[in-house]
Amino acid sequence: MSRARRVHSHTRPRFPGLAGLVSAQAEDFTAWERQISTAGACTHPIRLRGGTTAIDRATGEARTAYTTATEPGGVLHVACGNRRESVCPSCSGTYKRDTRHIILEGLQGGSTLPASVAEHPCVFATLTAPGFGPVHSRRERNGVVLACNPRRDASKRACRLHGHDVSCPVRHAKDDPRLGRPLCPDCYDYESAVVFNANASKLWRRFITYLPRELASLGGVTQRELKSLIKARFVKVSEYQARGVIHYHAIIRLDLATDDGTYAPPPDGWTADVLAAAITAASRSASIVADVGNTGRTLRLRFGHQVDTRIINRGTAGLLTQDAVANYIAKYVTKTADVPGLPAYRLRSFAEVRALRCPPHTRRMIETAWLLGYGRWAHQLGAGGHPVTKSRRFSVTYADKRHERRVHRKAQRYPDGELDPWGRQVDDSLVLFVGDWHYAGSGYQASDAHFLALMSADSARQR
Repeated sequence: MSRARRVHSHTRPRFPGLAGLVSAQAEDFTAWERQISTAGACTHPIRLRGGTTAIDRATGEARTAYTTATEPGGVLHVACGNRRESVCPSCSGTYKRDTRHIILEGLQGGSTLPASVAEHPCVFATLTAPGFGPVHSRRERNGVVLACNPRRDASKRACRLHGHDVSCPVRHAKDDPRLGRPLCPDCYDYESAVVFNANASKLWRRFITYLPRELASLGGVTQRELKSLIKARFVKVSEYQARGVIHYHAIIRLDLATDDGTYAPPPDGWTADVLAAAITAASRSASIVADVGNTGRTLRLRFGHQVDTRIINRGTAGLLTQDAVANYIAKYVTKTADVPGLPAYRLRSFAEVRALRCPPHTRRMIETAWLLGYGRWAHQLGAGGHPVTKSRRFSVTYADKRHERRVHRKAQRYPDGELDPWGRQVDDSLVLFVGDWHYAGSGYQASDAHFLALMSADSARQR
């Protein structure tokens, strides 16, 4: 009997209310998991508090359509949307995929462009910055890594002004931390490097101005005649070199100049070889005069002499394919300067600059940018603006991709159609939705269920 009582006692809950607590935690976990899924598994989302009110246009009656009061913690989590992979892998992954789709549509056609654009002359060009002083570099020839900067003459091994050894016989590995560092830091022109970063976008616009001139010269027509024949459209992305100076990767396509919004191939004779030659000539002739920060001095800027142009082909073996180009640019659009200790956000004072723990070369670039008056972009070594720019009609936009994503998610959440608070199909002509949102912080709020949901989101990102 006593044994039966012991068995019976083991079947009862050891703590009163434990079953209800477990059920509440399961519901809390489900709510957290839904929130994280809605935010796209963002690692550092924005917390919003508020809701949406629906107003019947005919009667003026107002009802609550959505409120964060029923959400975990009383807030709604929204994805941060940061493009940097080092800051948010989830949001940067979405940004990377959007970029790839935008480029592929401009190369192969899609929802708004015809598939015939794949046959248009198209060139992948790389425009680099000029040299600002000798740096450690990695060069290859026929698959063999060459010595960095060998000097056989002993009299030329030392810098004439500062006595630093400017020779380097090392064959650097790809991950060598010395790559990009100046051989003589005192001789390196940090001011010019920062000014180039700050004005590279203006130099690109000058290049785009010169490109039609070179095309007209190669085609034997006037610039006015060229405007009625062809139109050059492009998309470009900026990338940091190891020395901390940006260069541009660009896809430039030739279309027939039309006013009806259609995409037709250019006339005969306007080939990819002609486009590549015009790109090289325009990059070497384009120049601007830029202010050296707040010093009152000016500097003439040009692109470097190393201009690489490669013809993009639909899929012929041995040539640069459209998929390879799209993957390459999408890869670098979420990258920043790969330097340890480089801040991901804007610096607010020079004290923050001095407190940075980054390599001396990078610190010197940031300090120079700050002292020249480029403090807003000092954390980016003076380079500002969006990393990706394109012609208006090269392809679709990021806004188009975000709209497609919203429509898709709404169709998943409401497969039978979204209903308003009165049980009717949502119709903007009948109901006016008014949102009232307030910033409540950033990041996730701590709880056991939250950590479990984060683990689930991390597994989803890895998959």
